[in-house]
Amino acid sequence: MTTFFQLVVSGITVGSIYALVAIGFTLVYRASGIFNFAQGEYVMLGGMITGILMTTCGVGFVPASLVAILVTVAIGAISYLLAIRPARSAAQVHLLIITIGISVLLRGLTSALLGKDFVRIPTFVSPETFNIGGVVIQSQALLVIAGAMAMASLLWLFLTRSFVGKGITAVSANLMAAKLVGINPAAIVALCFGISACIGAVGGLVATPITMTSYDAGTMLAIKGFSAAMLGGISSAAGPLVGGLLIGLFEAFGAGYVSSTYKDAFALLILLGVLAFRPQGLFGNRSTQRV
Repeated sequence: MTTFFQLVVSGITVGSIYALVAIGFTLVYRASGIFNFAQGEYVMLGGMITGILMTTCGVGFVPASLVAILVTVAIGAISYLLAIRPARSAAQVHLLIITIGISVLLRGLTSALLGKDFVRIPTFVSPETFNIGGVVIQSQALLVIAGAMAMASLLWLFLTRSFVGKGITAVSANLMAAKLVGINPAAIVALCFGISACIGAVGGLVATPITMTSYDAGTMLAIKGFSAAMLGGISSAAGPLVGGLLIGLFEAFGAGYVSSTYKDAFALLILLGVLAFRPQGLFGNRSTQRV
């Protein structure tokens, strides 16, 4: 039973990281109908920039994390305005390829500018671990879980209670009607790209003390975050959190009871199953559109 509960803790922790990536996917999709596969790179950049500034430049955690968040947000917004917005009339698959191209570009620039070594941020929660009945729980893991739940709650409040959130919902529901009432879709979508980049960077900040990161860490994060978003429902506010936790638990139990060799395959199998049998996910039900 100790092993079982240890796997549960591990799965929820890793699943919370996937949920943060999935929340970014969901936000961009709700506003534009675009699957942004650069979302994993935003998580990587948050951890890489903060870690490099702290370990190489001697910058404190707070200023380093603020710089990482601001840089990542700027990259997210600029990526939309310079690469995706000009191609808004292209087919959906072309927009998808553009986001993959942005992901590859960010990965290459990061390896050239920040290096290829693994980076880790020192744990900023004390004590570092708790031992409850033989189950070891990292304090940082509790922060990751709390962060994912907080982000999901804030996303729901933002979309349902704020003026900008209602603008996102309007653009998502009826693009032409949103334009007629004075909403600027380009500004709304650029803002969503920036916010999703911010969510990714924050996820990188809280996750890197546990998992470390490197220039190529964003690829699998994007795949697993996308799997979580599709499993929970890409159009649902709660779906990314539930999907991320489920993916993390499947992965942890698969690695623990089957084989860790196939750890990364479980998310792909779940994604294939969802796309084949329930493409709207557990909670979602909405058609796509482009902005």
